Amino acid sequence: MLIYHRISSIEDPYFSSLHQLLQTIFPPEEVLAYELWKEPLEDPTIHVYVAVHEGEVVGSTEYRYYPELRVAMTDFTIIAKPSLGIGRFLLRNRERDLERLAEQSGTTPIGMFAEVYDPYRAEDHAFGGVSPMNPYVRREVLSHVGYKRLNLAYVHPSWDHEGAAVSELDLCFLPKDEEQASIDASLVSAFLEGYYSALPNKPEEWLNMMEKIRASETIELLPL
Repeated sequence: MLIYHRISSIEDPYFSSLHQLLQTIFPPEEVLAYELWKEPLEDPTIHVYVAVHEGEVVGSTEYRYYPELRVAMTDFTIIAKPSLGIGRFLLRNRERDLERLAEQSGTTPIGMFAEVYDPYRAEDHAFGGVSPMNPYVRREVLSHVGYKRLNLAYVHPSWDHEGAAVSELDLCFLPKDEEQASIDASLVSAFLEGYYSALPNKPEEWLNMMEKIRASETIELLPL
């Protein structure tokens, strides 16, 4: 049986296992240092959950909801073991929680952002050797769920606070309206400015990308 457990403190007995899992799965520039998790975990708007199976952390997801923008963001999803139904378990519990958050805020969500690795640019990442985390698999899963890729050359600041540009991912959006073919550029810029406000060191590539987004009216949504 899987248990959906929220982590809201680095003192949580499951946090050490989660952080080790993050370091195993993701490259160093994508993982926040252990001690720097203290404030994010205590932030009530940031939701970090683990899937626990027989006392072991076997998966995790982090997400947040922006009522002023009416969008959500899935920060990451980790499936550490196959054949336990972890992916579906995390998806359904996240969906129910986001529905609750939207209802509490009195808003109707219009979609959810996510970043996904482009397997053709991220071939060097082993992702801990965990087969469900293979970038080809993850990309196809997001496509199956309904995510679309924003038509832009995407970069983001590295989470190690070094200010490097990470360029092996695509920014995606899961629209409530499956027929939606574009997204307002102002929504994208507002979201990215807020989401990466916690990182003071922004690479030049990210600043240039943001200028191009702000100069646009809409951004095309392409098949993933």
